[in-house]
Amino acid sequence: MSTDTNIHTITNIHSITLEAAEPEVASAFYRDAFGLDSEVRTRAAESPSDGFRGFTMSLVVAQPANVAALFDAAVARGAGVLKPVQKSLWGVGGVVQAPDGAIWNLATSAKKDTMPVSRAFENIVLLLGADDVPASKRFYSERGLRVAKSFGSYVDFATPSSTIGLGLYKRRALAKSAGVDPDGSGSHRLRIHSDGGGFVDPDGFEWVVGA
Repeated sequence: MSTDTNIHTITNIHSITLEAAEPEVASAFYRDAFGLDSEVRTRAAESPSDGFRGFTMSLVVAQPANVAALFDAAVARGAGVLKPVQKSLWGVGGVVQAPDGAIWNLATSAKKDTMPVSRAFENIVLLLGADDVPASKRFYSERGLRVAKSFGSYVDFATPSSTIGLGLYKRRALAKSAGVDPDGSGSHRLRIHSDGGGFVDPDGFEWVVGA
């Protein structure tokens, strides 16, 4: 653990702000397709970006039918299909790109439906693409985040008091898993709001104070 007294411990991720060319349109999409309100907000884009922005967001749900319901709602409201809903060894998932450009993975580890269909989600996961995963892992560990899982180029941090989870993945691997080209430059168009103070991580992701 770092002894730097200027480092604030991250205990809770309050919300995510996504930059969009048309923030009101983006907000309507997230509200109508995913039922998101305070967890994901939008603001006008301030800096240009090109290609992959280096992160993905996930909605983790309880069963396959809920994945399909969210996927269909997103596509009906203008999202692009990156990967159709399909089964895999770990569960069921599909990937869409929202009208603002953010990439969303809709997923469940369940193999069968056990309840009425719903678009409710259990939690949100933010995966940040890292050029040097061990270095970024150390950076966040020094800010109080406990590693829940770590294998290869993937790290999952424990965020028990937050609706929003955080993970790291090798940037190129993250792009491949989303079905997009890994190249990209410019702004991430992402701000992460937490109680851990304001800072920029090794890969340029911006964290700000509060909700």
